[in-house]
Amino acid sequence: MSAGFAGADLAHLFGHFMMLSLLSIGGAMSTAPEMHRYLVGDRGWLSDAAFTSAIALAQASPGPNVLFVPVLGFQVAGLPGAAAALVGILLPSTLMSLAVSRWSARRRDTLAVRAFTTGLAPVTVGLMFVASWVLVQPFVRDGSHILGASGLIAMTVLLMLTTGAAPIWLICAGALAGAIGWV
Repeated sequence: MSAGFAGADLAHLFGHFMMLSLLSIGGAMSTAPEMHRYLVGDRGWLSDAAFTSAIALAQASPGPNVLFVPVLGFQVAGLPGAAAALVGILLPSTLMSLAVSRWSARRRDTLAVRAFTTGLAPVTVGLMFVASWVLVQPFVRDGSHILGASGLIAMTVLLMLTTGAAPIWLICAGALAGAIGWV
């Protein structure tokens, strides 16, 4: 743990990520704006750049989308922070998913279950849009990167909507654009 990071802070980190787990409709990325508010704005444990870098690093790595959570926890409090954040985000939603999937499997043809499932689609899209907006803010605020970042975002959205390109290739293209200084 970093100096000045108490056990009470670790418990608070764990508790906050447990709460976020219950709000993570569409995956952990949908709660990134709240994670940003908590870790950067309220607690001041991370900077905007460190938060964005953690997400970019985890997204570029092979594996599940939730990898950014232990990276954030690690940046805050080392290995104990990574464990607290990861277990906190996974435990409640996993237990609830198991219970709900068993319950809904027996009732999947009812109107209420079908309506609930259909209603979650726009909520998920909205949460992902907000997460994207939070991640792009450091680039939009920095005038030297606004054109490159805006162009890269527009190109990515266009390619995702019009081609069958795998997202990993677009992530690699974004990393290359950053490496050569375009963004």
